Amino acid sequence: MYPDDFYYSKDHEWAQVKDDTATVGITDFAQKQLGDVVYVELPKVGTTLEFHQSLGVVESVKAVSDIYSPLSGEVIAVNEELNGSPELINEDSHGKGWIIRLKIKDKSETEKLMSAAEYEKFLEGIED
Repeated sequence: MYPDDFYYSKDHEWAQVKDDTATVGITDFAQKQLGDVVYVELPKVGTTLEFHQSLGVVESVKAVSDIYSPLSGEVIAVNEELNGSPELINEDSHGKGWIIRLKIKDKSETEKLMSAAEYEKFLEGIED
């Protein structure tokens, strides 16, 4: 269910790392908890984020939630499609619903994150 080549945070964000770049989004679990996403606040390209710093907000019919950066780095791209189609997060949270791309500052921070198997085990504790 959760892609094996992603890293996951306890705040339900994911990071797909390729070389020194990470694509970041929220997990399928998070989007289900939120319900229908109606708005996404995106950071500006060039913004520097620290590990676990709020990078923006996801607003749904149920709640408004901060999105936290799972890694430190500089925002090099944002998913502009979310401005007109925030529901992409609901439809494809691990694909077309990506939120930002980061130039990673410290790749060792991935050690603070969970693998897909660890994240699924973490979710078992929440869903019980």
